[in-house]
Amino acid sequence: MKIAILSRRPSLYSTARLKQAAELAGHEAVVVDYLRCYMNIASHRPQVIHQGEPLEVDAVIPRIGASKTFYGAAVVRQFEMMGVFPLNESQAISRSRDKLRCLQLLSRRGIGLPVTGFAHSTKDVEGIIEAVGGAPLVVKLLEGTQGIGVVLCETNKAAESVIEAFRGLDANILVQEFIKEAGGADLRCFVVGDKVVAAMMRQGAPGEFRSNLHRGGTAKAVKITPEERSTAVRSAKAMGLKVCGVDLLRSNHGPVVMEVNSSPGLEGIEEATGVDVAGAIIAYIEANAGPNKTRDRIKG
Repeated sequence: MKIAILSRRPSLYSTARLKQAAELAGHEAVVVDYLRCYMNIASHRPQVIHQGEPLEVDAVIPRIGASKTFYGAAVVRQFEMMGVFPLNESQAISRSRDKLRCLQLLSRRGIGLPVTGFAHSTKDVEGIIEAVGGAPLVVKLLEGTQGIGVVLCETNKAAESVIEAFRGLDANILVQEFIKEAGGADLRCFVVGDKVVAAMMRQGAPGEFRSNLHRGGTAKAVKITPEERSTAVRSAKAMGLKVCGVDLLRSNHGPVVMEVNSSPGLEGIEEATGVDVAGAIIAYIEANAGPNKTRDRIKG
């Protein structure tokens, strides 16, 4: 099988591990910079062209950067038009990258979430703060990644100032209740197919409520509960994602989902758990890949 890994940088740990795992399983793996691809959108013979040559592969593994979602998803969609098997489908990637849409879909499925508010006008600041239960609360940029654009507001006055500042920059934001009992820790559940293949607990640095490893957090393997496992798998299915990282907080009312990541990093989870996550991904492709296997039927 020939597998294309859509990634900007072959040297990235996740990209290199996926290539290594594919080759160890006897497949040909090529790393393709999706921003250097262009598309021939023809009804009879659609093509993806890279470095002047049409790409002919059996499966694609999208590793699309958050800031390049629009073009990256378009490239994945073009492969789908060609009948190529995508590990994650274009619509599912776009769906999960829209944080508001993601939360709305999870809510529709009855999946636990922190109380969340969203508004356009700064005239509604007091109402949105009241809707999520007041301070302390968290204000998030919709377009933020790796903990960037996430602010903990200890008082309603501070929350009003942060919200007005973000809206003054014409930024879209979410306002969420602060899950104090989580203690600055979250769970990253790595879902492949309909299973959680690995899980780790990420703990924020001292004095830091964000647990992102990019912000100095630490990680260790963790045993998750059946309810947490079910929540992660249901979240992946709600998004239509076959592979994803689901971030959970342990709240007093059960697990709540903070984010569903369509291109989760492999380095932290493999190092913390010792699980061959890249191998599990390739095994999933082996079991499920085939021509014209694009089957996203999720509404929303």
